[in-house]
Amino acid sequence: MLLPNITASGGVPLSVNFDSPEDFLIFGFQLVFATTVVLVAGPVVVTILATRALHLQNRFIFMLNTSIADTLVGISVYYLGLFDVQEGYPSRNGTRNLLPSLLGVNVMTFIFAQFDRYFAVCHPFIYTRYITRRVVISVNVFCWLLVYGQTIIISFVPRSKAFQVYVFGIVSLQIIVLTKVIMTVKLFVVARFQLDKEPPGADKESKKESLRIIIFVIVSFLVLWLPSFLNIIIKFVLGRGLTFRNEATNLFAIMARFNAVCTPSVYIWGSPSLREALVRTVWGRVCPRCRRRVGSCHRKENTNK
Repeated sequence: MLLPNITASGGVPLSVNFDSPEDFLIFGFQLVFATTVVLVAGPVVVTILATRALHLQNRFIFMLNTSIADTLVGISVYYLGLFDVQEGYPSRNGTRNLLPSLLGVNVMTFIFAQFDRYFAVCHPFIYTRYITRRVVISVNVFCWLLVYGQTIIISFVPRSKAFQVYVFGIVSLQIIVLTKVIMTVKLFVVARFQLDKEPPGADKESKKESLRIIIFVIVSFLVLWLPSFLNIIIKFVLGRGLTFRNEATNLFAIMARFNAVCTPSVYIWGSPSLREALVRTVWGRVCPRCRRRVGSCHRKENTNK
């Protein structure tokens, strides 16, 4: 079964006992964190889906995929962070890694997004001809199938086979992280020199914007996720590493999940078109003042033109 274990009292216990001020702080942080992720990543999903000019662009499809995963990460924290849950081995009230695997979807999406931006800038003719919207959507769907296919296999095969799949996943993860680092350096070089050769225009600014966003996203992802990755490697190779009481007190897992706030925030910060559509589609409906502010900005831009 993929459902969490139920205690004798009829439910899963909370992540803390509320015996000390730290318990209240941990529980409150997890609650605020989960809500923040949903309120930041969720509107990005709604905005891209509701704005045709955005979801017709390949780079926004990658943003949509990661934002969907980030929104689900926020929802998952309502369980992983508020209740006594321990994923991995040994598992306690766990979900067979179905919820933590959402981070894996982002890992795969980011690596494909890096290759997408590299070919869009360095090989525009090949990119325009072969990297169609259908291809990009298929790649994003493949990220989900690959990650959750492996998770389901580990859940149902015998322990010996599951361990082999787990080892394969750890080795693959190291290769992916190394590739992400190399591609980040490559994209930085491309952003620094390649784009300077192109003539000024809207296409050049769009490429600069997309490269800036993907570089910031990958760097923040590696910084926040690397401690958890290193702890896993130390446990796997040396049989040591830090062990926490549950997911709510796992500092490394919390850092990794913090990407669910950082990533959509970087999207909003780095893309004026997304920010404008977000205000018009979501924030403007909630806050009339935001809508009036966007309208005044549009009028100023038209006056300047």
